[in-house]
Amino acid sequence: MKASELRQKSDVELSKELLGLRKAQFSLRMQLATQQLNNSSQLGKVRKDVARIKTIQCERAAKK
Repeated sequence: MKASELRQKSDVELSKELLGLRKAQFSLRMQLATQQLNNSSQLGKVRKDVARIKTIQCERAAKK
């Protein structure tokens, strides 16, 4: 997911997206712990997407 796409979303949409990514991250961590995760690079992608959303949320909070 690109930062430019995320910047076009509203605060509510970003919060929903963040919640979904956190759930996906938890699921991936559980799969990793039980050795069921096939593609471990998914963990890094989800982590980076979470960081992008949190960065945009902090930028918006600083502008207010």
